[in-house]
Amino acid sequence: MPVFRRDDAEIYYEVHGKGFPLLLFAPGGLRSVLNNWRVGMADPTKPPAWMNPMTALADSFTVVGMDQRNAGASHAKVRASDGWHTYAGDHLALMDHLGFRQFHVMGGCIGGTFCLTLCEMAPERITAAVLQNPIGLHENSDTWEAAVGGFQEKMLAEDPSLTPEIIQSFGRNMFGSDFVFSVDRDFVRTCKTPLYLQPGVDKPHPAQTSAEIAALAPDIEVQTDWRGPDHLEESIRRVRAFLLRNTPAQAKAA
Repeated sequence: MPVFRRDDAEIYYEVHGKGFPLLLFAPGGLRSVLNNWRVGMADPTKPPAWMNPMTALADSFTVVGMDQRNAGASHAKVRASDGWHTYAGDHLALMDHLGFRQFHVMGGCIGGTFCLTLCEMAPERITAAVLQNPIGLHENSDTWEAAVGGFQEKMLAEDPSLTPEIIQSFGRNMFGSDFVFSVDRDFVRTCKTPLYLQPGVDKPHPAQTSAEIAALAPDIEVQTDWRGPDHLEESIRRVRAFLLRNTPAQAKAA
């Protein structure tokens, strides 16, 4: 089982395919695990509404999937100061470990915010970003309170040294602001990274948040109908074309 160790974190990951690198951030909120690309989260016996990029895009890219810290097979200490920057540090360090300086990113659900965090923190490294079903704050604060509450219950059971105060501080760092939580509207308005948006339509993934991203971003393509089974093949085709179009020329020539 491939595990990358960074400080006190152990990050489980998988690598599929070949070509220019694509780093994935799976749906699932604070339980973001790579298996959520493969099976339906509500009913694991049924396929999800989204593609599995680890198979659908592996013919064109080196696709890296991962379990986020403290989800699935990945583990790390939780500190009161942790937040989006902590996860971004994992992402950049993992790609350094794999030898990838520049790479595309694709995220579902919470993964959309992971993508935008990296676009702000390391714009010179992120060549394109696919935001699928992005989360945001819009008449749904109870959703994020419940997410932190579930995470608190899990982590306190696993680590007796933690306290509710530490987890609640972490929760405020993650979900205590508005819009997409990690970056503000001014950043999206000036974001130079090409974006591809597959909008959300439900409470955790508000249509209003996706509409704001689409209106603000200067370089964005939007695919309104993208869910399977009816639009799955078109989703795969268009996402692949977007990523290939934004792959650096030197990488295409290699």
